[in-house]
Amino acid sequence: MGTPAIEIRDLHKYFGDLEVLRGIDFEVDTGEVVCIIGPSGSGKSTLLRCVNRLEEATSGHVLIEGEDITDPASDVDALRAKIGMVFQQFNLFPHLDVRKNLTISQRKVLGRSQDEAAEVAARMLERVGLTDKIDEYPARLSGGQQQRVAIARALCMNPDMMMFDEVTSALDPELVGEVLQVMRDLADEGMTMLVVTHEMGFARNVADRVVFMDEGIIMEDGPPGEILANPKEERTREFLRMVLEEGF
Repeated sequence: MGTPAIEIRDLHKYFGDLEVLRGIDFEVDTGEVVCIIGPSGSGKSTLLRCVNRLEEATSGHVLIEGEDITDPASDVDALRAKIGMVFQQFNLFPHLDVRKNLTISQRKVLGRSQDEAAEVAARMLERVGLTDKIDEYPARLSGGQQQRVAIARALCMNPDMMMFDEVTSALDPELVGEVLQVMRDLADEGMTMLVVTHEMGFARNVADRVVFMDEGIIMEDGPPGEILANPKEERTREFLRMVLEEGF
């Protein structure tokens, strides 16, 4: 096994007196899809934000392909560029059409020419099935289409890995499937993915591993069939019962 894509060592995060992450240790290998599940407030989103230093960890280390992004001397921007991040809210620029939403970061961060950036944007829109929407503004797109544009925008930066933070939770139920299909396609192509989700079907069918978090710690970590069908911890069983009853 080579160097892990993501390696997290004894990660702690406090907000004031509240310890949100309490000593997180785990790795994501290159090409692996890891789904993180757990109740609201368990620290899942904070963990993702600490991985690319959108939040500063209180202590511990996060290594991206062997380089410590938590080291004050690290080139944070260079390491962040390896990680595509897609959020629950689409974060598209409402005053820009889809083409400009997809090209602006390429030009400013990667220094690509207008033509090269537009070519990459068109290619990534094709990957998410939205070639015909390149001239539309976000307000004219459905929530599912906006989220697929957000995924395409992340892919335009040629990331080595992708992180998804509850990307379907703000969508109407009938729009969830189109976003999950794009994520399935990425997994099939071998993209390294760290996914916070309540979509148990996706976790069961696509993930290589499922991590269950509660109260800032990892309670279980293993293959989807083991964690979702036969969890060892009573807290995991309680959570899965609740999720199934609520129809997630």
